[in-house]
Amino acid sequence: MEINVLGPLAAIEHGVSVVPTAGKPRQILALLALQADRVVTVPTLMEEIWGEEIPRSAATTLQTYILQLRRKLAAALDGDPDRHAKDVLVTQHGGYLLQVQPGRVDAEEFGRLASSGRDAHEAGDYHAASELLGTALKMWRGPALVDVRVGSVLELEVLGLEEDRMATLERRIDADLRLGRHTEIVPELRVLVAKHPMHENFCAQLMTALHRSGSAWRALESYQRLRGTLIDELGLEPSPRLQRLHQAILSSDPELDLTVPATG
Repeated sequence: MEINVLGPLAAIEHGVSVVPTAGKPRQILALLALQADRVVTVPTLMEEIWGEEIPRSAATTLQTYILQLRRKLAAALDGDPDRHAKDVLVTQHGGYLLQVQPGRVDAEEFGRLASSGRDAHEAGDYHAASELLGTALKMWRGPALVDVRVGSVLELEVLGLEEDRMATLERRIDADLRLGRHTEIVPELRVLVAKHPMHENFCAQLMTALHRSGSAWRALESYQRLRGTLIDELGLEPSPRLQRLHQAILSSDPELDLTVPATG
């Protein structure tokens, strides 16, 4: 089965979609997919579907949703003598497990590539880091589970995925800066800074890229824009790290052409 959660939910078995149209079974499938090959307990599934107001009929209703998912799987597996729906959506003591072959869930593959890219970055192999991290980021087709109603459990899962995506993006940009690709990444950074006007790391990367591209005044302008936003929204000045970068650009510090501002 091929499962995609980095965007709209998709689950394909033998070329047939097994994603249900009803909201709650979709939630169950999404949660099982994110925890592929691990048992998701009945209480966890109930919390995701009903939150704190779990009805008395919850156990029976949950079994009905599992049955609906198995029917979709059975239809997709029709004619396969070696696999049955219960072999894919497995009942375990206290919960359920979705059995998926390694590398078939895009979030899992994203994590593997992002980890390899992070290792390459830490080892100073910025060419490999940029390529691996860029490949990982291309797996995203929109916000995670964009077409699934998320409860309290999935909400945390999605938040974790989005944070990993942002960290991977920062690291890939850092690698590109270290490779001297400052001019090429300015347009991308402009968009990111516009989307995340209080994100200091993106601002620092844009300032560095602009300075190295011969547009120090635009780098200073970006700093002032961030500073104004932080003061207006939070009553805070930029971090000391960003202030030091600002002063370095003002003084045309030659070190700026050699170093990349630390993220954190």
